[in-house]
Amino acid sequence: MGLVEVTGLTVGFGELRAVDGLSFRLARGAALALVGESGSGKSTVASALLGLHRGTGAYVGGSVVVAGTDVQEASDDELRRLRGARAAMVFQDPLSSLDPYYAIGDQIAEVYRVHTRASRRAARARAVEVLDRVGIPDAVRRSRSRPHEFSGGMRQRALIAMALACEPDLLIADEPTTALDVTVQAQILDLLHTLREETGMGLLLVTHDVGVAAGSVDEILVMRHGRVVEHGPVATVLGAPAHPYTRELLGAVPRVDAPRVDVSGGKVLGVDVSGAAAAGSASSVGVSGALPLTAKDTPPVAATGEVVLEAVGLRREFGRGKRAFAAVDDVSLTVHRGETLGIVGESGSGKTTLGRMLVGLLEPTAGRISPGGGVRPDVQMVFQDPVSSLNPRRSVGESIADPLRARGERDEGGIRERVRELLERVGLEGAHYDRYPHEFSGGQRQRVGIARALAADPRVIVCDEPVSALDVTTQAQVVALLGELRRELGLALVFVAHDLAVVRQVSDRVAVMRGGRIVEYGPVDEVYESPRNPYTRQLLAAVPALDPAVAAARRATRRAARQQLAAV
Repeated sequence: MGLVEVTGLTVGFGELRAVDGLSFRLARGAALALVGESGSGKSTVASALLGLHRGTGAYVGGSVVVAGTDVQEASDDELRRLRGARAAMVFQDPLSSLDPYYAIGDQIAEVYRVHTRASRRAARARAVEVLDRVGIPDAVRRSRSRPHEFSGGMRQRALIAMALACEPDLLIADEPTTALDVTVQAQILDLLHTLREETGMGLLLVTHDVGVAAGSVDEILVMRHGRVVEHGPVATVLGAPAHPYTRELLGAVPRVDAPRVDVSGGKVLGVDVSGAAAAGSASSVGVSGALPLTAKDTPPVAATGEVVLEAVGLRREFGRGKRAFAAVDDVSLTVHRGETLGIVGESGSGKTTLGRMLVGLLEPTAGRISPGGGVRPDVQMVFQDPVSSLNPRRSVGESIADPLRARGERDEGGIRERVRELLERVGLEGAHYDRYPHEFSGGQRQRVGIARALAADPRVIVCDEPVSALDVTTQAQVVALLGELRRELGLALVFVAHDLAVVRQVSDRVAVMRGGRIVEYGPVDEVYESPRNPYTRQLLAAVPALDPAVAAARRATRRAARQQLAAV
């Protein structure tokens, strides 16, 4: 019997059938990726493997056997013994998965004690051991740190350490690299691969990112609307996809090695947004079915064009005295009318701080921004997380109306009509005015955020990681919408992101940031094709490859580099 045997799995929530007759097998020591868009049912499958739907009111049918345990027939005690000890799960958001009040080491030790009944001292030692195993430096000291004292990548490593504490046979990783920058993403994926090699555990990787799956698994199972559309060896599925949906999914993946595409016709990455407003919802604006556009060079906006935003010598410090540090240090740049300036870099590089200064949400410690004067209505921001940037107790229409009221408009009928126009402009329905954020998908909420930014009639929109948590087809829809707005309204965009492939597709020029400074700056194709700075080359080398052979070669190169560094 295999490590995981799933036969005819069906999961329903009321009238919604999230998973419909799914079957697959995972051998011991093997790795399988469940790939699909948001809503395809892949995370529902992952939860079903551990019996997490029990007691929720969901209907679960079919057979699920994990590490010899029949999940459907198991008692609550048997399920508790399965979870953590034989099969463990790493969730997408480590911050919400970790208790903010307790030290990381204590949380790992508690999991270990529950399953092994070890002493407190032995559990603490085990916590330090697994933290060291996943690459947390100075594990003894850092085990006493709380989650907020860890970076995003370190928190994800801590979750993996917690999952490894009891040496499970199966590790389920649900979007483990979402919202991580490319170098940290590569480190996490390399870690999972190494752990699988050394421990022999099986890996079930749940992801919307086909590139992540390419270098991490043996087989890929593509899901759509709760069903399997394609399943096979990773090289076969990615190299010669048989199903049209798989081809469309691959076509929507932005490529770091391709010149930027033309978005002047409302299409990008093979996704058609021209009927978005008529369709009325983001969920109905799916992959068009057309093959991806032929990429063609788009010349950058001329440097002699109108400058709508300029930053000179920007510096921003946090903290005081000896603890003060510069998050942004001596940054200068210009943004021209109608162009997109991409800003890329790892977490902590200063790119978000820079974006907030450009909008006026943060005052520079030194330097100047033109036009200046605090918060500027003509420079608006689209935030990374539309859930936290929208008030859950107010309708989306009221949130979009805020900039209109802030500039003195008092005609409520006119305000409501303008908001309806904006909702339709971003591909939603005017009737959505009275709906609340929780009633929308992630892509739809991001459209609401764009509509709110447009309400102030800006000349510049700063987009802070606007597609980092979206699946590839929804990413393409949002990127296409921004390109269309840029073209039709003459907007300038500052596109802040860690995803180098997306940045190449949308930008005219790009600034690469490291340690608060710009280390490379120029036309996007020039920077990507002939990077001058070693850091830029390092970022580009960490981008996932769709070819499994290339991905394996890059992983071997990174491993050799780490070993060489450790030997120095």
